[in-house]
Amino acid sequence: MPDEPDHAPHGPLPTGGTVRPMTRWGTPVMHRPQQRVTTYDDALRALAADMVATMYAADGVGLAACQIGEDVAMFVFDCPDESGERTVGVVCNPVLTLPEGKDRHLDDGDEGCLSFPGAFIECARPDYASVTGTGLDGEPVSFAGDGLLARCLQHETDHTLGTVFGDRLPTKQRKKLQKLQEKTADQYPPEWPA
Repeated sequence: MPDEPDHAPHGPLPTGGTVRPMTRWGTPVMHRPQQRVTTYDDALRALAADMVATMYAADGVGLAACQIGEDVAMFVFDCPDESGERTVGVVCNPVLTLPEGKDRHLDDGDEGCLSFPGAFIECARPDYASVTGTGLDGEPVSFAGDGLLARCLQHETDHTLGTVFGDRLPTKQRKKLQKLQEKTADQYPPEWPA
């Protein structure tokens, strides 16, 4: 477990979970909208704890439930913003809001995905994002930020909608990403990171 985060506005991440194998792109659960959370119980908390354990084992900054094979609209994250300050949280049923008009600026930094491990490529996204949803007890939560945090909030919300970031790339870039992933595939066996 990393050090204490700078920001945990809705409390710490759940602990005590089990690291699970990462579900890969191409698996049907990764490519369809996830089921909304309607029951806030111990099973949901246990799933979130497994997601946190798996995210840390894989050295990720965010993880959606579909990435461990669960059809649930929820993600966890522990991610720095532009200034390097870390925020942690759990979001069920996320709703993303992005800047529009003159406030919208794109960041074309590199992006990767734990479900397509070892490959990173430029992917333009707005440089600020905010997400609202519910926490593990059904209470309202909201998170916002810039830098990598903005990218993370967008990337993980996409997962809950059945979108992988490769879907946002032009064909040529997607093929390049595929080649990069194939080069490192032997470093990520099917049970990785468990």
